[in-house]
Amino acid sequence: MTTIAVINQKGGVGKTTTAVNLGAGLARIGKKVLLIDFDPQANLTSHLEPETGDGRLSTYDLLRSRKALSDVVRPTSEANLFLVPSSADLAGVELELAAEIGRETILRDQLARAWVAGARFDYVLVDCPPSLGLLAINALVAADEALVPIQAEFFALQGISRFVEVQGLVQSRLNGALRLAGIVICLWRGQANLSREVREEVQNVFGDVLYETVIRQNVKLAEAPSAARTIFAHAPDSNGAADYAALTQEFLRRHDDALAVAAAAHLLAPEGSVQGAEHLETGAGPA
Repeated sequence: MTTIAVINQKGGVGKTTTAVNLGAGLARIGKKVLLIDFDPQANLTSHLEPETGDGRLSTYDLLRSRKALSDVVRPTSEANLFLVPSSADLAGVELELAAEIGRETILRDQLARAWVAGARFDYVLVDCPPSLGLLAINALVAADEALVPIQAEFFALQGISRFVEVQGLVQSRLNGALRLAGIVICLWRGQANLSREVREEVQNVFGDVLYETVIRQNVKLAEAPSAARTIFAHAPDSNGAADYAALTQEFLRRHDDALAVAAAAHLLAPEGSVQGAEHLETGAGPA
């Protein structure tokens, strides 16, 4: 089981969209994927469950009441894709846990207990809130790696630098195995000079940590949450689906899963499969 914190302290950069659609891409090739919504705004939950009933257990119960993971996991409309939903109660959990010893390791402990109890997920993706507080720290302590979606804008490097500082603290004190495994540029505008300049700067600083695949600005990606569907279900012929199919393939290559890479090539029809390097050449716009 590989646990990935999808994180950026800045909101509106494509973090939740990436968690949902990368998770869906992995699930569609047969990987068992768990999405954990750690954001009190619950955007990931709303994306997959537009109608929620009263009394539903959530990440709050996982952290505060120590409910077992099996009690809070829910299936989604996508085969192999499961969800631990968020709730408004999560907004107060940092204060409620302020005096609790070991509060930074609760998620890690819960995932470990679930593994011992027989839960078997190939990937766990934690959608973190747009801050670096206790919730984000819990995700980083539980994670094997961090995936950072960014926009190609002026303050992108500043934000990543702040995250790297926090990552270093978590590595030295709580999770020595944590690594920054990927930076993904979202809301890409290939024809904008600033976008290209920022990408080059991130590449110069972080090298191969930056994914070749970029996620273009795309109307269908913006529509998908209101339809409560992943991009593959909502608009499989769109640029958004092509981009997340390419991201899924690159993610699997980085995890040395050759068989899964071959399977991911069939996420879309051959003519719809577009690689990130080609995006940079075309600078294509929304579809």
